Amino acid sequence: MIPKITASQIYSTLGNSNSLVPLAMKDIVNSIGLTAGSYITGDETEGRDRFIDEFGTQAIWLFGIPAYKKILDLSLFKAMGYDPKVDVRILKNQDIFEKAKQYAPNNEIKASLEKIGESAKSIKTFKGLTFGRFVASTFLTILSYYGLTKYRHNATEKHIKENYLKKHKEAKLAEEKSQKSGKINYSLASAYIKPSKSFNGVHNLKNEKPTFTGIQDFMFSPTKNLMIVDGSITAERICESRNPQDTLGYVIKEGSFWAFMYFLGEKIQKHFENTTEQKHNMNIQLDARVIESEELRNVLKDKELKTTLQAFSNFKKDVDIYDFVVNPMNKDNIIVKMAKMSDIISVTDKKNLLSSDVDTRAFIDLDEIKGINEKLGKLYDQFNSYKDKVKTSQNNNNVTLKTDEEILSDFMKSLRKYKRSSVLKNIGTCIAALGVVAPGLMVALRFADKKNRKFQVQEEVEKKLEQDLKSGKIKV
Repeated sequence: MIPKITASQIYSTLGNSNSLVPLAMKDIVNSIGLTAGSYITGDETEGRDRFIDEFGTQAIWLFGIPAYKKILDLSLFKAMGYDPKVDVRILKNQDIFEKAKQYAPNNEIKASLEKIGESAKSIKTFKGLTFGRFVASTFLTILSYYGLTKYRHNATEKHIKENYLKKHKEAKLAEEKSQKSGKINYSLASAYIKPSKSFNGVHNLKNEKPTFTGIQDFMFSPTKNLMIVDGSITAERICESRNPQDTLGYVIKEGSFWAFMYFLGEKIQKHFENTTEQKHNMNIQLDARVIESEELRNVLKDKELKTTLQAFSNFKKDVDIYDFVVNPMNKDNIIVKMAKMSDIISVTDKKNLLSSDVDTRAFIDLDEIKGINEKLGKLYDQFNSYKDKVKTSQNNNNVTLKTDEEILSDFMKSLRKYKRSSVLKNIGTCIAALGVVAPGLMVALRFADKKNRKFQVQEEVEKKLEQDLKSGKIKV
């Protein structure tokens, strides 16, 4: 049996639109499906080429930006004396920045914040460093992908050349042997493959200029960081395709990837959440770690919860909300606890999450904090409605009444079941689309066109080798 804390972490991570884990899972399945499709439609050479492309790109895509950012943190930021863990967004509101310094959990963090805010020049320098780190890490990641592509093309061409010349040499030796014996060995002679004329060309990476629009939104979200890298990859693949069928294949691959990797996943999750609320009157929008926790179970029994939530709703200014959630005096507040569990509020000691002080270097999305207040209030009302419904039903049927604790246990069991189910259905739908449907459609298109079944890069390389052999440029 999986421990509760492990289960909650799993479902929370899979349901988190800003987590790289579900993106990695989807991409791995997509890469496996596409690689398998290449082996099916082509041969070992095409499968090998696809494997390098998919899994090499995946490694760069997932780890490129974080790795380059870390290098810049340890070099550039350290040399300038700034703390790279300070989120530049806390500088947007001067009142909030002052509160961040006031409630800094230790002298080290306080000193790092004070250094940044010591002058207008210092703030400008820090903002410039942060922006430069984002641009440099993104550019270096894209450059790494171009390097991988160049390596893949060279490696594939070398592999094709070696296999072709080996077969040609075997065929030539067999022909010479047959001429001496007066017989022709058709099986070996057939190893010399005549390439077709159709060819979509080896991708040539050039004139690719990444642009940065909506830069503020992309700087702080790991998933949106990846979208910029993917934009470059997608543009290169589609723009360099050389025939309609090749273009269609890339449209299917890249289109399905973008749809289920970045856009539809969140909408599918929202659909399951809305459906659950409509059918069962249960709001499952809270983070899975909150729904799995004993804190939620206990707070639903608290008759004073509505008063607590209303008091929080009375805060009108962002700075007042911020002051409340970062103040160590309020660490036992249920809103603060749930924000910590949901990673909306960062802490200095994750091992003691609920009792740890707030890391005021990190940005706190106050809209997300307000959202917890609203969702919890709705769920509290739904539980009380559920409890009244159960008691009314038992009274009408003259059955033994369940205690409030038993009713709460039933409610929590259903709530967790629906939350887990929504996350699994969402991930399952995306994985099926990326790992089965999209690769399957691409395989079907290849088999539907007899002229395009073979690995066209291989055919073009072999065609050139044949010409070079005839002209005497190369010899075996």
